[in-house]
Amino acid sequence: MSDGTTEKLTEFFPLSKAQRRVLGVLIEKAFTTPEYYPLTLKALTTGCNQKSNRDPVVNYSEESVEDTIEELRELGLAAVVHTEGGRAARYRHYMRHRFEITEPELAVITELMLRGRQQLGELRTRAGRMTPIDSLDELREALRGLMKMKGARSSGDLERRGIEIDHALYEPRENVAAFAAPAEDDSEPARQVETPRTETVARNPPAAPAASPSPAAQNERFENLERQLQASQQLQQQLLDELERLKDQFESFQRDFEDFRTQLGG
Repeated sequence: MSDGTTEKLTEFFPLSKAQRRVLGVLIEKAFTTPEYYPLTLKALTTGCNQKSNRDPVVNYSEESVEDTIEELRELGLAAVVHTEGGRAARYRHYMRHRFEITEPELAVITELMLRGRQQLGELRTRAGRMTPIDSLDELREALRGLMKMKGARSSGDLERRGIEIDHALYEPRENVAAFAAPAEDDSEPARQVETPRTETVARNPPAAPAASPSPAAQNERFENLERQLQASQQLQQQLLDELERLKDQFESFQRDFEDFRTQLGG
């Protein structure tokens, strides 16, 4: 299949672990550091082997990454770009050429390829580094689109709390286990069992026990605490992601500087 194909697919197909990692890095860097995109082979290999925002962490060689790029080119998912200055070849993804896909859908499936299964809140925060995803409803809309294209899967209904999301691009030989459904949120409370008490004579009658909060009040309090915790976790992740973005930019600047110095004979 040639790099310039215009055929659009309506469903995703399985990719190997290396193909998912290389393709995911190409898309991520196109979103987060467009000034350094398309990527050189060295920059692409460095992106694949990052120790942050990657699961699992890998140690690919430039040769293996180059072989994987050739596989992606055959699938119509990547292309090589030769610049006018005759410098090293650079590589770009062709996901928009191969699929009818929105920007949020592209960001979400990229995040899943690079980091694996996640809960809705953390997935929205991380994919939001690449393109704005303003609410969980917008994330769910993107996920429904990906599921329709057989690109994502979930452990339960998208409206439920605590579900996990994963991509669906695994090869059959990977034998990935099915999702386990999360526990029901409205489970029946345990029945209290009375135990015998020893009666004592008191000068004053015992005070009436304080009324226990109603189940509805307890549930509301739990949800408030859960929202506060999720907001705190999202803020922490945003700060970590911003630090990672700045580190990526600095590393790309270093690579370009080294290329420039090499050209000058330094």
